Amino acid sequence: MNDKNLDCALAPTVERYVAHQRALGKRFEREAYELSRLVKYVQRAGASDVNASLFDGWSRSCCGSSMNARRGAQLVVHRFCRYRRRIYPECFVPDATRFARRTQGRVPVIFGAPEVTRMLKFAAMLPGSASYPLSGPGLRLIIILLYTTGMRRGEVERLALSDIDLKSGTIRIRDSKFHKTRIIPLSSSTLTAVRAYLRVRLAPPWDIGPGAAVFGHQHGVVEFRGYSGGGMHQLVRTALAAARVTDADGHTAHVHDFRHSFAVQALLRWYRQGVDVSAKLPQLSMYMGHVSIASTAHYLHFIPEIARAASRRFHREFGVLIGGVS
Repeated sequence: MNDKNLDCALAPTVERYVAHQRALGKRFEREAYELSRLVKYVQRAGASDVNASLFDGWSRSCCGSSMNARRGAQLVVHRFCRYRRRIYPECFVPDATRFARRTQGRVPVIFGAPEVTRMLKFAAMLPGSASYPLSGPGLRLIIILLYTTGMRRGEVERLALSDIDLKSGTIRIRDSKFHKTRIIPLSSSTLTAVRAYLRVRLAPPWDIGPGAAVFGHQHGVVEFRGYSGGGMHQLVRTALAAARVTDADGHTAHVHDFRHSFAVQALLRWYRQGVDVSAKLPQLSMYMGHVSIASTAHYLHFIPEIARAASRRFHREFGVLIGGVS
């Protein structure tokens, strides 16, 4: 490869690529992280550009990741290199046939009201402190929102006081995935929980400005500060562990399993009510903030409970015809 026809360093091309992808409406956070990791690896090797040997070494440096995570990182670089080749035809593009093989992903933990009740009891017993006086009430509402709305953890984390409209009973989710904004209605019980929390949150001395975070703390700072992604994740994971929400092997459920559970519970309700599920999927897709129904289908795993509901419905509607066959 003739480096005279290329950038002297990989970093500027990566910056342009990331800016291009974000201009298309993508957050591109994980991808930007993986590409920055590649740039640092190439720089530490004393090279000005990536080649097959450096790419293989960088891939091996991901050995702590799962096979799926490693493959995902490799695909990020592969897409970048293909983008780059449009400008520099001679640049390196890794051979995708040699990437890590995808393995069976973890099965999400689908849970319901009993598990949520145990988590809410844990939140009620969570002792407050001078630094985290709202941790118990905040965790309670976070659990309720995750379970009853299917919101992403990041969406709950970024909620500001101005996003809650008590009069209309809605929440505005701003600038979410693919920079989309949507407004979701709340059930009457969820709205009651929101009102109860806000009576505590809006009391002195907390910041009640429109842009102030709904959930947060006052640890090491004078003003009220919203939770970081890691902070909220750890808080909810603690509740999941305390409530013993686990899979068959005893592994604690993930925070994202709230979203799985919301989607599956919605599907089950429709099956039990005899609703045309295929006609309802676009509504669920819009409510959850997906760009397509195909994205929504990712959450609707054909788990045994759904299979049984579908079988009962099929038998109810067509059982006579099957039974009449000799």
